[in-house]
Amino acid sequence: MKFTSALMRLSALVVFSSTAVLADPTLINGAGATFPFPLYSKWFSDYRAVDASVEINYQSIGSGGGIRQLLEKSVDFGASDAPMTDAELAKSSTPVLHIPTVLGAVVATYHLPGLDKPLRFSSQVLADIFLGKITDWSHAKIAAENPGVKLPKLPMLVAYRSDGSGTTSVFTDYLAKASPEFAKTVGSGKSVKWPTGLGGKGNEGVTGLIKQTPGAVGYVEHIYAESNKLPSAVIKNQAGNWVAPSMKAVTAAAEGALKTIPADFRVSITNAAGKDVYPISSFTYLLVYQKMDALKGKKLVKFLNWALADGQKTAAKLTYAPLPKQLVAKVRARIQEIKTE
Repeated sequence: MKFTSALMRLSALVVFSSTAVLADPTLINGAGATFPFPLYSKWFSDYRAVDASVEINYQSIGSGGGIRQLLEKSVDFGASDAPMTDAELAKSSTPVLHIPTVLGAVVATYHLPGLDKPLRFSSQVLADIFLGKITDWSHAKIAAENPGVKLPKLPMLVAYRSDGSGTTSVFTDYLAKASPEFAKTVGSGKSVKWPTGLGGKGNEGVTGLIKQTPGAVGYVEHIYAESNKLPSAVIKNQAGNWVAPSMKAVTAAAEGALKTIPADFRVSITNAAGKDVYPISSFTYLLVYQKMDALKGKKLVKFLNWALADGQKTAAKLTYAPLPKQLVAKVRARIQEIKTE
């Protein structure tokens, strides 16, 4: 009888302990880019079914905010579409690794009722729009690139990111490469001084401004335009071809950089050469401390390896391009450099 009672107490203890483990998963907190947020949300949710002992929380606050919180050590990892600069890396008390996760496209999108196909924009026309030199949709330069399209005489409202943004960095990097005037007047970076328009916070904020304002035009990550049923403009690439944003066209932009990509993966692939390239393409990164707490570090390494395998299969469904297979092995090797104390 005593043996039975002891066994029952032991069983109850095991059940209680198992419940406690399930109730208190290891929390890993991250913050940063809104560009990959739809994909990361899916990944972090799906990963709970793989490892219920870890919960990854992510705040979509923009690349600038993610880098700031990483440097302040208020998160376990950051996220950015724009690689950290040498000056930003120098501010960190511990080395930071850039882990590419997927590729994506920044698109020019707009709210213009009555059109049945996406408009075409060259880099020069885009630059003129965001410099405030083109202010009406019936402008001759837009008409010249869209023959046969009935353009309304409607004022433009330029929508841009008001927060520090990797999406802004990618978009301005492209325009600065393609337009000397834009490079001189506005420049490139996560935050720039726009000469015209209205700001929105996050890709969500810019999408909202465009969706509620006829005549609005702005730039967002591709999935935000797709999910809100907004058009994505077809862009003239460096080779002179008109290319729509697609997984294939974004991958083409990355392939040209694979032979020369630096060991730390900090690279720009905007305005890349190639006839099939979509020119406003980018890697997006998780920013990870090289030295981490033992438990969180091991959990994060396990997740990152899952993201390079099973996670890549989800990317295409959400309009992101998986990492080129030639790059995956290099990224895995970099992940192994994360040291868990």
